Amino acid sequence: MPFTHLPLGQRIPGSPHSVSCSLPTMRDVRGYEERRPETMRALTSGYPRFVVHPFARQLAAHFTATLPALAGRTLWLATSERMGRSLAAHLGAAAVGAELFAHAGLHGASHPTDANTAARAKTFLQNNGGFLSSREAEDALVGLGLLAAPHAEKYLAGDAPDEIRRVLRRALPECADTDLLLAPSGMNAIHAAFRASADLQAARGRTVWLQLGWLYLDTIAILKKFTSTPADYVYVRDPLDSEGIARIFEKHGARIAGVFAELPTNPLIQTPDLAALSSLCRQHGAHLFVDPSVACLFNLDLLRHTDAVVSSLTKYTASEGDLTAGLVALNPARPDAAELRHRTAAWIDPVYPRDLARLATQIGETESVLKKIHANTAAVAAFLSAHPKVRDVFWALHPASRENYLRLARSPDATGGMITFTLRGPMEPFHDKLRLPKGPSFGMKTTLICPFMYLAHYDLVTTPAGLAELAASKLDPDLLRLCVGTEPVEEIIGAIAEALG
Repeated sequence: MPFTHLPLGQRIPGSPHSVSCSLPTMRDVRGYEERRPETMRALTSGYPRFVVHPFARQLAAHFTATLPALAGRTLWLATSERMGRSLAAHLGAAAVGAELFAHAGLHGASHPTDANTAARAKTFLQNNGGFLSSREAEDALVGLGLLAAPHAEKYLAGDAPDEIRRVLRRALPECADTDLLLAPSGMNAIHAAFRASADLQAARGRTVWLQLGWLYLDTIAILKKFTSTPADYVYVRDPLDSEGIARIFEKHGARIAGVFAELPTNPLIQTPDLAALSSLCRQHGAHLFVDPSVACLFNLDLLRHTDAVVSSLTKYTASEGDLTAGLVALNPARPDAAELRHRTAAWIDPVYPRDLARLATQIGETESVLKKIHANTAAVAAFLSAHPKVRDVFWALHPASRENYLRLARSPDATGGMITFTLRGPMEPFHDKLRLPKGPSFGMKTTLICPFMYLAHYDLVTTPAGLAELAASKLDPDLLRLCVGTEPVEEIIGAIAEALG
């Protein structure tokens, strides 16, 4: 059979720098979320913003064992000195003894070993996309003689940032190089753009932020954490309710700093009326940020409607699934473009050069990879929609927001690869029987499926209050997120049909 069950913890697709790993059963998913020792021992790596890479763990362990100043302390290695200082300041606000770490060109923060402080540090770096790159950790280990050599892989020998921006301009022709700010992850890009705009708008008395629909969990965390007061965070449950959104603008008016939207949303894959939203933002002086990671920025004409497109480049452009990167693309025609460019650059973190060199070898394939994914996605969506054991199917061309999406799509079939669906029967037997690769992330050549709400919002699916919150947002806790890859479509459909029985 083309697809086989992958053992717990196997890297997907297989590189030491893989961004996904196999969680083949719901027992494994629960074990991962609850940090059960028997599950965690089997994980060689995981999604880089949630699981500290083994190379980074090994490097931190080396420093804590060999540097006397770190005795009895926990060390977190970060993307930059700025991130290390931010982490130390964040921990110092609630813990005694947090200190900046700087050694051998590496940066981070340390604190006296304590589980609660460690949890705060991990969440901060996860939300902000601040963990040290696995390739930077690998190179440091090689330099210390703790690894023989870096993992062999293909790199661009020339100017990697120039090549990446050259390809990005195929999707963002309005942008000059200075408008395309590269980040070590999509979340670092989102954090930088949000902080830049929030600071600028707060000086004008604008502190209210609108979250349009259910967003990815760390984006929600950033909006909640960095708005001035809880009342300044406004969650708009239905991103398709244009009249309701207009009423919110009427209510808050000149206090609205900005709107953050995913287009489409994750995981219900809904597309708001972007032109109407853009008009409201311009009328009221609010910034508009749109994240097209679900469908890929190459598929959508968005920038003309927004102040900035903020996106993960981990998805689709790094289609081998072996690095993280992000982008802030600023609209140079917007009144605040120059100020946002300056402020965002001050917040954004550098991308490690070897990650850039690796991305530069993959990004040129984006359109050809998407072409295969689009054909497969349409066929899989049709199969699921017709199957009697499948209840709901959501994708970019779902009837509820199909027209909104097509007004922005560069071609009618440019859908991206994400499909989410629910079953008429129990989810767990289907999930465990399914032979497709099961793990986090999406936008790879490799097809991936996961029980998304369990991986992203385990606290909500396991508590009555959380389940009530999901129900209010019309989210089924058993929603499955399928990210279609480039394998032969008959093999993808065959695996799903077998599991459905």
